[in-house]
Amino acid sequence: MSASGGGADAPKKGRIGTIVRRTFLVGSTAVAGGVAFGYYFATKAVPNPLLDGLGEGEAAITPFIKIDGEGITFITPRADSGQGVYSLQAHMIAEELDVDPQTVRIDPGLPHQAYYNGVLGGAGLPFPEFVQSWSAETMRDAMQVAAKLLGLQVTGGSTTTPDMFDKLREAGAVARETLKLAASKKTGTPVAQLKTDNGAVVLPDGKRLTYVELAADAAKLRPVSDVALRPPERWKYLGKQMRRTDIVAKSTGTQQYGIDVRFEGMLFATVRTNPGIGGPMKRYDARKAEKMRGVKKIAPISNGVAIIADNTWRAFKAADVVEVEWGPGPYPATSAELWALHAAAIDTGPVDGTPRDDGDVEAAQQGATVVEAEYRAPYLAHAPMEPMNATVLVREGQVDIWTGTQVPAFMRDRAAKVAGVDPSSVYVHAQPMGGSFGRRLELEYALQAVEVAMLMKGTPVKMTWSREEDMSHDFPRPMQLARFKGTVKDGRVDSLDMQTAGKSPTRDSASRWGITAPPGPDIWIANGSWDQPFGIPNLRVRAYDVPNGVSISSWRAPGANSNAFFFQAFLDELIVAAGADPLQERLRLCSDPVSKQVLEAVGALASWKGPKLGPKQGRGLAFAHSHGVPVAEVVDVTDTDAGIRIDRVYVALDVQRVLDPVNFENQVMGAINFGLGHAINCELTYDDYKPVQTNYYAYEAMRLYQAPEISVKVLSNNPKLRGVGEPSLPPAAPALAGAIFAATGKRLREMPFNKHVKFV
Repeated sequence: MSASGGGADAPKKGRIGTIVRRTFLVGSTAVAGGVAFGYYFATKAVPNPLLDGLGEGEAAITPFIKIDGEGITFITPRADSGQGVYSLQAHMIAEELDVDPQTVRIDPGLPHQAYYNGVLGGAGLPFPEFVQSWSAETMRDAMQVAAKLLGLQVTGGSTTTPDMFDKLREAGAVARETLKLAASKKTGTPVAQLKTDNGAVVLPDGKRLTYVELAADAAKLRPVSDVALRPPERWKYLGKQMRRTDIVAKSTGTQQYGIDVRFEGMLFATVRTNPGIGGPMKRYDARKAEKMRGVKKIAPISNGVAIIADNTWRAFKAADVVEVEWGPGPYPATSAELWALHAAAIDTGPVDGTPRDDGDVEAAQQGATVVEAEYRAPYLAHAPMEPMNATVLVREGQVDIWTGTQVPAFMRDRAAKVAGVDPSSVYVHAQPMGGSFGRRLELEYALQAVEVAMLMKGTPVKMTWSREEDMSHDFPRPMQLARFKGTVKDGRVDSLDMQTAGKSPTRDSASRWGITAPPGPDIWIANGSWDQPFGIPNLRVRAYDVPNGVSISSWRAPGANSNAFFFQAFLDELIVAAGADPLQERLRLCSDPVSKQVLEAVGALASWKGPKLGPKQGRGLAFAHSHGVPVAEVVDVTDTDAGIRIDRVYVALDVQRVLDPVNFENQVMGAINFGLGHAINCELTYDDYKPVQTNYYAYEAMRLYQAPEISVKVLSNNPKLRGVGEPSLPPAAPALAGAIFAATGKRLREMPFNKHVKFV
């Protein structure tokens, strides 16, 4: 989820393969009957996903660009949950194609192997992102190919910009030069004398030939493979204060989300399933509900019951009076038991993995004063504004699904199994999402909608969860427990031993996606701790899987959202024990030059002189390296008579290059406030197998009046282009905890913090 990116300034040559009918190869390929402009890293031919069903009058269908008699369509396959990536993908293509992105149609396309995410494929490797060694880069390159072969079309991990930046710009450049060649052949004008401007090729005399006019001619040509990408100094859109393509619709309330899909004659549904997720439904009694106005059908589905009516509200009201008896969930019934389960995982093992083991922590502890602590982070709901919903039409041998999703290919394949059809007969029409934060990586809401629509074949059915169903049936952020031992020596941090326990997000999600998780340890259990650029002489991180806990999923900045709090907050404890300065000691320990510059930058931005600001005032400092982005944050607080007030946040980070300055800053600020708000207020607690918090009144985000002023400093030393949707979140909680300690002397080791201090 990203609004920023980068790339080398030097022009790049296109890596274009040969013409093959109905396929595109390394780079781009022209296809008979249309103009195909795409970009590929791997050499094996991949079927062009948009050629089947080529309509009358369409001159071109390609992986990323379609030109027909109606105009130009950009295929933007990375999902948009509000972070603006439809717009950013469009601007990447438009920058090279030389067309106004506000004038094109934007379509996410149907799921296909062509839209694999190669960068995400390398995110789960046992190498910290800041390590650029030969072995690490070789493995990342190999995972690019693996992601392509597996068709890993996933939006997440702040990978949209780094994955699509070269692909989409090169697609635009190839299209531009091929259209110029078509104009040259049509008019007899040398290509060198032709220019492009706002969707047209311009002849020396000023005459304009639109891309639409030239598409049919371009279709007959071999694509121009020797293309150079425009250097940043010639950019018209990227790096400038651009207007997002969706900003007018979102500002006027006309943006259409999945929940807004409408069809003639459609029905509306909701479901009730066991809030002890995975537990059975023993019985239900729908006799009262069946008599209610507008109710069309009530029937059992997997682990629950579906209510179909003539509008959503009537379906909701009928669902309220269905009497259901649930069986127990497949995990402990209460939060107290779940915490005990996590503690037992550390107490009795086994260790899932030891991703970091430097020096000798046991030897360092001999004869030294050992600092010990236990940290906790609760389950958290994703709680997007748009509740889970999907509209499904089941016809003979075909299933159409309209919904927001980050994993359209997985959804297609799983839905095919539910409906008993071939995956090629399932069409997932991805919709813009009203929030996600990782929630739309899951499939169950859409699979439920398929089950419901199978009860009403031939009629489109929109299935919508109530807010309570949404909150109580989330696959939350993992509950996480960490234990530490550490020592200091000669005024410096000398050792840190961390044990962290949580459920494996990789194994849990893979089981629901219908794929096999990679063998070996899951590094995501401990992400945000082992992969940090701190050269503590004796450093060990051990991870423990908790397989019997509540089923969990990825939540914004997976792993690091908890472990960065643990690691940085305990590091602060050791720095205090050593009598050192939080910034200077981190700088001394920092082993990555790029990260060190980020720490220095935030110190300069905040005019850092130590954690004490004045009476009842304090500041905290934290750093986290996640999703390839080093981020340092300073939080200032005041301990008022009414409670803790967060005054200001300073943040420095390095993504190499900012492509959309306004959206970039909004993403940074949004992630910080998201992290602060959840650290202060939010948790899911369990009783009788289900969450106690089932609506926003019991699960408060940060209020507007609580939001601090935020100052942002961006650096450009990162060796790779990076995304920005998630990395600013992990340092927020530990920086706030450090500030509260500096102001009050209270050490906070458990989120949410409002259990221990009051906030204004």
